[in-house]
Amino acid sequence: MINGTMKAVVARSYGSPAVLAVEDIRIPRPDPGQIQVRVEAAALNGCDLDLLSGRMAEAAPLEFPHVPGSDLAGTVTEVGEGVTRFAVGDHVFGTAFPRATGRFGAAFCSPLSLTSGAMAEYAVLDADTPALAHRPPALDAERAAALPISGLTALPLLRAGQPQPGETVLVIGATGGVGSVVVPLLSAAKAHVIATAGAADEDHVRRLGADEVIDYRSADVVAEVARRHPDGVDAVVNLALPADRLIDVSQVVRRGGRLMNATYPAPEPGTHERDDLTMDTVYSAARPGDLDELAARATGGTLPAAIGRRYSLDDGPRAYLEFVQQHTRGKLLVAMNAQA
Repeated sequence: MINGTMKAVVARSYGSPAVLAVEDIRIPRPDPGQIQVRVEAAALNGCDLDLLSGRMAEAAPLEFPHVPGSDLAGTVTEVGEGVTRFAVGDHVFGTAFPRATGRFGAAFCSPLSLTSGAMAEYAVLDADTPALAHRPPALDAERAAALPISGLTALPLLRAGQPQPGETVLVIGATGGVGSVVVPLLSAAKAHVIATAGAADEDHVRRLGADEVIDYRSADVVAEVARRHPDGVDAVVNLALPADRLIDVSQVVRRGGRLMNATYPAPEPGTHERDDLTMDTVYSAARPGDLDELAARATGGTLPAAIGRRYSLDDGPRAYLEFVQQHTRGKLLVAMNAQA
């Protein structure tokens, strides 16, 4: 049993990353059905800041002091009453949303799992959820922490799109966390991948498995795709554009094609103005075995490591600030044993 205080990234009000600070707070204890985890690494996600901003306050009210963070990897240090799936000493990884996130959390990662916040030395998580799994020895904690939300978004996107060998798929927003999983999975499915990325990221997305790269900063993506592929592409995976931009993008999808979207809010019905296209909006959703599949693909070489920058816990607030202010390639990670 571990009591006392721990170091954590904490917010005491809604706001920008500027409201975050590192504080000593009470170590959370597991309730029945929960486990306590000593966190080794935690990954940043955009939903952390969406919740913190207050834009989701009606649907997802936060309790303060609030510890952000959902993706983590660590070691079980205590199990609550009724937990049989995990034991003290088990290495685990997964994702969970902060307490009281209600409909928002349920929409973005179903079935919902709750946490006291991953950006801390210790966290408690619901144990009985497919969004939490044992971490195999071959998968280190940092790589494991970078996988959950990105991978649990990528897998249902590709299930919806069902890419076939030889099909051409345009991935918009290939350099971020989800793109760093989507592109390798498409490549493994033997699809021909066109990725949008800045010029500085071309080598990165090609290493992930992209066959072609379009610099969205210097070219009109729709026009360039039409020029290169006048017959259109079979599918589009949108990880970056707002819903209203999908009208233009749908022009380069050949008849009967698919458009898979992961941006929020979801496009209104009829956004693409074509009745022959299939459009699916998919957010993070964990099925039993999904995290095991992601771990196997990561250790087997299908999913390359895509960690853009690492920070210490003391630098957690700065990590969130740079997440907003600087270009992100892959995942940003807070490693608890890193030096400040």
